Amino acid sequence: MNINHAILHVFDFVACENTFSAEEIDLADKTAKGYVARLAGKALNDLDAKRGEFSPESRFADELRSYVARELDFVTLSRDIGEYLARELGHMEKPVSCDLLVVDFQDAPVKVVDEMTDEEVAARFEGREDRYLGVIMLESKQAYVHDLGFGEVGERCGIERHRAVLPNPSQKIPTYAVIDLKTFGVRFADKPRTIDGAPKLIVPDGLLQCSIEASSKENFAAVAEVVEAVAEEYGANTAVVLSRAKAYVSQNAEEADDVDLEALAEDVFADNEPMRQRFEEVAQAYELPERVTVEREAARRVAAKHKIRTDTGIEITFPAEYSRNPEYLTFTSEADGTYSIQLKNIGHIENR
Repeated sequence: MNINHAILHVFDFVACENTFSAEEIDLADKTAKGYVARLAGKALNDLDAKRGEFSPESRFADELRSYVARELDFVTLSRDIGEYLARELGHMEKPVSCDLLVVDFQDAPVKVVDEMTDEEVAARFEGREDRYLGVIMLESKQAYVHDLGFGEVGERCGIERHRAVLPNPSQKIPTYAVIDLKTFGVRFADKPRTIDGAPKLIVPDGLLQCSIEASSKENFAAVAEVVEAVAEEYGANTAVVLSRAKAYVSQNAEEADDVDLEALAEDVFADNEPMRQRFEEVAQAYELPERVTVEREAARRVAAKHKIRTDTGIEITFPAEYSRNPEYLTFTSEADGTYSIQLKNIGHIENR
């Protein structure tokens, strides 16, 4: 990951004082750069991120266009964001102190020109590299730290409580926005806050002024629910049908970030026309669009493998595409209504 710019502003509602940094974070500091990079990557790859599009009236989108056109500098943009969020949070009955991290970054390995392909060089000079602006709110945590000092007879170690500890980068980020500076696509996470006595989402409704659409994870879960419901209605093996759906999503994610539901139904229910038609009916009842967004990273993490648990206590996790490959895995429906699972061509077994 390449961090182009990063800055931190502080909202201290205990001391009733906000500090807006006039300078960017020193990215020569490996500790600071590593922390920023981990947070940016976590926000970018969060499967629970909602998606949205800017409304035509979004003033924030206008500011972003000015920033991309280099008519507005990074520090000024970040301060505008910080002043808005601080003002909104200050209208809460019990605002929580937090830090605001604004970061301009690229989700690509840092390379010198000599190490880049001709396509990578052209993409850099033509501005076609994937570049993002992250707006990340870091709620302050209380923690206990050691206190070093001197007593009457020498050095003394004590314990004190620190009220302004930044969250660990491995923790989930509850409030953030990541905007693709090429497509202006938006992904975000937020939680309702009571501001001026009314619940409000300050990121999509206030700061960004964008629509609120389901995350890739939610979209896939909805598709999986429809597939499973149809399989159960027709007495089909839900494990096989659902793993086929996962395999289709996973394989097609390499070409596009959305799934054509008609094509998925034709693939999953290829040998059963009534089930395919029923899938379309149920999908319409769920108000699913003809094409459902499931981004590549989401497909890789939630659709590439399938896990089942039997009533006998056995758990099996397998690549989703194996459900249609009898050389590795077969499900058999027995006459007594039970199922048999056969694993084949196993060259080695490892205890985990």
